[in-house]
Amino acid sequence: MRHLLDTRTLSREDAIRILDVAEDMADTQGREVKKLPTLRGKTVVNLFFEDSTRTRISFEAAAKRLSADVINFSAKGSSVSKGESLQDTAQTLQAMAADAVVIRHGASGAPHTLATSGWISAGVVNAGDGTHEHPTQALLDAFTMRRRLHGAASRGRDLDGVRVAIIGDVLHSRVARSNVWLLATLGAQVTLVAPPTLLPQDLSAWPVDVSYDLDDTLAAGQDAVMVLRIQLERMNASFFPSEREYSRRWGLGRERFARLSGGTIVMHPGPMNRGLEISPAAADSGRSTVLEQVTNGVSVRMAALYLLLSGERGTDQTTNEEGR
Repeated sequence: MRHLLDTRTLSREDAIRILDVAEDMADTQGREVKKLPTLRGKTVVNLFFEDSTRTRISFEAAAKRLSADVINFSAKGSSVSKGESLQDTAQTLQAMAADAVVIRHGASGAPHTLATSGWISAGVVNAGDGTHEHPTQALLDAFTMRRRLHGAASRGRDLDGVRVAIIGDVLHSRVARSNVWLLATLGAQVTLVAPPTLLPQDLSAWPVDVSYDLDDTLAAGQDAVMVLRIQLERMNASFFPSEREYSRRWGLGRERFARLSGGTIVMHPGPMNRGLEISPAAADSGRSTVLEQVTNGVSVRMAALYLLLSGERGTDQTTNEEGR
């Protein structure tokens, strides 16, 4: 794997391979000594042009648990704030001999530009770009669903026939976009539920069903309900009448949560706006996978970095190196 830029172009085989390697990584994280020597001598740079403490810490933990050296680069207070371009920053990282660059950027397509520009020879992982994609978030969501549905028998499994409702601010959500493509690739049936103002204008090419009525969608039965964060910081207009109205019609409140069918799991990429898109009752219930998603995120990002930086080495070598 040379780069991980999106899920739209990720094949089913490659997606399952990443999820299966993440299972191996998750197994090692239950041990007293969590660190593996797999990427010793490699340098991973977290290049964040946007604030995102959760994602940056997750990637940092993943790289350090694989024994890579980690450099955290924040645009705030750096030469970027003085006008340095992405090209200049990339060439600086090239001079530092970075092996992998994890980039989060406010402009859609920035990771692809970095990966294909020739400015840098390092592998590139997209940690979220504009309103485009966030592939490792979708992979950790799929990993979490697969584990909840199949338990110890998860390896090698896809999500064929699994019904997933993605609720909320799809328009501004890179998490939703990455999940749509990955879940469809893995065989899931995806329904987007949102007010028309929070959906992209043209969904004809998306492998999804669309609903404007959350109660009808939940009544039809869902295996997983993914609640998206209302991204108020990205909104420059009134996309719904009021927060109270949004919560009443499209929020996963206490009463709506109580009506979910028995096996439905509740997901959220975080951070949550409690009382707006999700109630505390739903967020803190046994059906909620919110904290599992955080834990699984480290394993999935370990898998991505391992496959990016370890060449053709198979997962068996992870175990062999650990035993040395």
